[in-house]
Amino acid sequence: MPARVPFPDPKAVRHSPLEDAQGLSTGVFFCALGLTILTHLGLITGQMAGIAVILSYLTGYSFGLVFLLINLPFYWLAWTRMGRAFTLKSLGCVAALALLTELIPMGLVFEQLEPALGALIFGLVTGTGLLVIFRHGGSMGGLGVVALLIQDRTNFPAGWMQLGVDLVIFGVAFILFPASVVLYSLLGAVVINVLIAINHRKDRYLGS
Repeated sequence: MPARVPFPDPKAVRHSPLEDAQGLSTGVFFCALGLTILTHLGLITGQMAGIAVILSYLTGYSFGLVFLLINLPFYWLAWTRMGRAFTLKSLGCVAALALLTELIPMGLVFEQLEPALGALIFGLVTGTGLLVIFRHGGSMGGLGVVALLIQDRTNFPAGWMQLGVDLVIFGVAFILFPASVVLYSLLGAVVINVLIAINHRKDRYLGS
């Protein structure tokens, strides 16, 4: 077991409001870019974003609107268990993501993108975006709030919990979508959650 790194004086490492703003903005943009790639390919993902993607495909409503609405019940949990700052940051991230997923496709068009490569790019870009958001005290709401809460209380990696939930979502997706779509989508989800599980560790990252 690796030795735990002692946490330094919080004043020496705490992010400033400006640093949080740029970090959260960067993370949200990466996530929105990843979801643009995902929906261009007609693929799905896990967590609340995956549920929103499935519902948007089935209902015809935009991903941004569905994603924003289904996240609303989780803000009460975030407010009572994770604090006001975390909740407001998460709400801002979700609202910004909803907006950017509508705007980015207006200026970005893919002439050719193979599903396997697109799923890999989606996983790496979105996973990196989520890491940045987590490390600046925010989240993308929904089940991510629950995963972070459990990690903070038990040290069980948020990425592994999210991967378990994703497997359930993809199990349902096999009923609704062609197997090839689900398998390519699962590749992206695995990349995201392994990236988070390996890199989002309090004994390695000392920023707050």
